[in-house]
Amino acid sequence: MGIIDQGIGGLGSLVFYAVAFLLVLTPVVFIHELGHFLVARWCGVKVKDFSIGFGREIFGFHDRHGTRWRFGWLPLGGYVKFLDDENSASAPSREALDRLTPAEREGAFQNKPASARAAIVAAGPIANFLLAIVIYALMFMFIGEQATPPRVGGLVPNAPAAGAGFKPGDLIVSIDGEAIESFTDILRIVSASANRALTFEVNRDGTLLQLKVTPELRESTDRFGNKFKRGIVGISAPSTPAQGVEFKRYGPVEAVWRAVRQTYTIITGSLSGIYGIITQRMPADQLRGPLGIAEISGQVATLGPAALLGLVAFISVAIGFINLLPVPVLDGGHLLFYAIEAVRRRPLSERTQEIGFRIGLALVLLLFIFVTFIDVRRLGEKFGLTGLG
Repeated sequence: MGIIDQGIGGLGSLVFYAVAFLLVLTPVVFIHELGHFLVARWCGVKVKDFSIGFGREIFGFHDRHGTRWRFGWLPLGGYVKFLDDENSASAPSREALDRLTPAEREGAFQNKPASARAAIVAAGPIANFLLAIVIYALMFMFIGEQATPPRVGGLVPNAPAAGAGFKPGDLIVSIDGEAIESFTDILRIVSASANRALTFEVNRDGTLLQLKVTPELRESTDRFGNKFKRGIVGISAPSTPAQGVEFKRYGPVEAVWRAVRQTYTIITGSLSGIYGIITQRMPADQLRGPLGIAEISGQVATLGPAALLGLVAFISVAIGFINLLPVPVLDGGHLLFYAIEAVRRRPLSERTQEIGFRIGLALVLLLFIFVTFIDVRRLGEKFGLTGLG
């Protein structure tokens, strides 16, 4: 019975994680593809398929414009397929265009000006950013946020900050010239700056001081037992109302502004993370693939709907950012081709674009395999399983 109960419990956890994963990813993918779809319709492009998920269709229907709305069995993304698309990656094809009648060509994506094609492609990531802004704005208005002042609550012994001259009560004004408003700002900058010297401007009893400290890369464990590496300096946050900790809600204008800033912060943080991995200041094993996102989704779901909604916003920004990377097959790759077309006054040859798409697809598949390997190895270590990864 014990083994059976454990099996049922394990199966229940897997189902819970899968449901949480779908709750997080499905609206993000839907909004992304809806951005492409709406602007395509606005530009007069005929849309054949609107798909959530890949592979064999589970169910679907046709709308009055002839678009097939379908749900695939592999819920790891989606696509909008136009009338003249050769495949779901929207690779241009003269043969596909030549098969159309003159009337049909009016609704062909390839026959639209480069500006219209660029707008259609960019609409997906932009829709992701807008979704995040709406979610964050609503959370700031109706739930609020814990506002922790950027003050040193305490120092960790033998950590960089203690040796750099920080003292409890110091108010951190800026880091490398960037103004600091809350303790969250400190964590964001320090976490992504392992092994890089930072200049802190500190207000100590009315006197401004400059303290230099280099964050150390250390392994931390969150409340769910997940291990991750980040830069730390050894400063703890204030923890009581007497130290200035409070919970704030904001009006609509301030909430939207903070939502935009939060979205921008995630984008810049993603850029810093990529740079850190390329320069080897941050380990590549901090990346997460579908398995990692599913694990995080299940864990965050246990904290309640608000936490899960916040994760949807974060993932939406991340997917919008990733899609803007200048890699063929991604939206950013298409935009790169259109930019080249605008400069050359003519598109790249179909053969050149085909080679680019193949290289881009290979890079995306290699990244998918790499992050999946990291996820499997991490989960194996976490649950004490050998032979994984």
